[in-house]
Amino acid sequence: MNKIMFSLLTTLLIALSFVSSSYARMGVMWQGSDGWGMNGSYCGMYNTGTIETLTGEILSVNKFTPLKGMSHGVHIMLKTEKEIIPVHLGPLWYIEKQDFKFETKEKIKVKGSVIIFEDKKTVMATEVIKGDTILRLWDEKGRPAWSGCCSLDR
Repeated sequence: MNKIMFSLLTTLLIALSFVSSSYARMGVMWQGSDGWGMNGSYCGMYNTGTIETLTGEILSVNKFTPLKGMSHGVHIMLKTEKEIIPVHLGPLWYIEKQDFKFETKEKIKVKGSVIIFEDKKTVMATEVIKGDTILRLWDEKGRPAWSGCCSLDR
C-alpha cells in the first residue's frame, strides 16, 4: 500500500510541475498583475537607456488603460517649459495605495524612461519628486515597484 501511495504522489508531483512550467512558458497573467507584470508587453516598453528628468506643473490626473486586457493605470499631463507631455505613473491599484497624492497645478520633478506610446513622446515615471517627498516607481534595473520583486528603499 505504501508503494502505491508513493507512486501516486510522485506521479502527481511530476504532473503538477509540467503544468506549472507550461503556464509559465505561455506567459499566463496570474491573478493580481492585471497585465502590469514585469514581463508583460507594457512593462517591456520601459528602457533604462532613455532616462530623462523633467520639471513642470501637473495639468491633469487621469485614469487610462495602456494596452488591451490591462487594468486601469494613472497618468498625468505635465506642462514643462518646452512641452506638454503624458507621464505614466503605474497601475491604479498601486498608485492609490501610496502616500503620495497628485493634484493639478502642483510643481513636480519627474525622472523617467522616454518612450513613444500611441505615436506620442511619453514618459514612464521612474520617480516623482514633490518637495522633499520622493515616490519611486521603478528601480535602476528597470523593475517596477508594483511587481514585488525588489526593494526600492522607500
